[in-house]
Amino acid sequence: MIIEGKIINFDGESQGQVVIDQDSGLIEAIGENFGTADLQTDGLIFPGFVDVHVHAREDASGTQTYKENFRTMSNAAINGGIVHAADMPNNPVAPVDETRYREKQLLAEKSLVGITLYGGVGLETDPFSFPAPYKAFMGPSVGDLFFTSQDQLERVIARYARQAVSFHCEDPEILEAHKKAPTHEAKRPAEAEIKAVLFAIDLIERFKLNGKLCHLSTKAGLEAIVAAKQRGVQVTAEAAPHHLYFDETMLTTENRLWLQINPPLRKPEDRKALIAGLKNGALDYLATDHAPHLPAEKQRGISGMPHLDTYGNVAAWLMKEHNFQPQDIARVCAFNPGKFVNEFNEQKLGRIEKGYAGSFTIIDPHAPITIGKGGLKTKSAWSPFEGVTFPGRVTHTIVKGKIYEN
Repeated sequence: MIIEGKIINFDGESQGQVVIDQDSGLIEAIGENFGTADLQTDGLIFPGFVDVHVHAREDASGTQTYKENFRTMSNAAINGGIVHAADMPNNPVAPVDETRYREKQLLAEKSLVGITLYGGVGLETDPFSFPAPYKAFMGPSVGDLFFTSQDQLERVIARYARQAVSFHCEDPEILEAHKKAPTHEAKRPAEAEIKAVLFAIDLIERFKLNGKLCHLSTKAGLEAIVAAKQRGVQVTAEAAPHHLYFDETMLTTENRLWLQINPPLRKPEDRKALIAGLKNGALDYLATDHAPHLPAEKQRGISGMPHLDTYGNVAAWLMKEHNFQPQDIARVCAFNPGKFVNEFNEQKLGRIEKGYAGSFTIIDPHAPITIGKGGLKTKSAWSPFEGVTFPGRVTHTIVKGKIYEN
């Protein structure tokens, strides 16, 4: 198979052709004049986008598949230009041991995109005998995989020295102290994230973790990450679409529950700092935190929102409205997240290069699209961006040589 157009990597751009071996699904050659293209595009050909933070909701219990399952999640991922997703472990039957992890891997085989599973970190858990990323929830989340104090977390993380551990950074003691505050934002204040970020960085440094901080929401947290990186701490961090697009000044009586998220929306200066940090490399990943709760659940005050369908639209918005270069998008949507999941998978993602997966995301940055329910593939059937017109769209998602036209 031959794909032809403008090829974007994080470290360069070129016009040419990419040859994909249909048997292996790998890139065989890159160059010119290989023959007539099977797909020729005027759009931008990116390495396939990788989302390092999703909640597919499927586990051995089957109790949450009314929200989403691996197949419907993958349909939404393809719609948004995502070829590989890393699924979080806070399920009713959490993958906290090797048996449960393998059971969940079997369920993930129905996905049309690649899946990396996080193992859950809890009070009685230990690292697996094989490489896997892990997730530690500092504060309350879905299920019971969370800690109530820093001392609890430190005792457990000591067992995970030199492992890949991602942290949900909200300090549980601050959350407890603010639980009766009048608004969601006040119940989960900025200082809860900032204190947790500093503690997570300390754990990453002391236990030599390959550490990742999830869905950062504060300017002060970003500054702490920058300082840690400057002194050589192996820490990376995510930015989520909701924290880049929305802030607390946009909350109204009508949308407050729809936009409820953990950690919550912050001040405009936090949002602007996150956009700048993602652009300049201080933040490493555009990660959705895709949480496909149903509309009725949102109206009951459940935190989280679905984002997979609109991932590529947000990338186009960053290019148009915030002057991200295509190479910046390749870095935060493909190369960096590819490096993260490549530690745990055989096929390599993140670059358009010989031997890497023949998986691509093609975006037309000049094809506006207004988001509506009819264009969504997530089983939850709604988006916080309904009614928003984005400046560009995903035209094709290619997964190991299989073309999906969007």
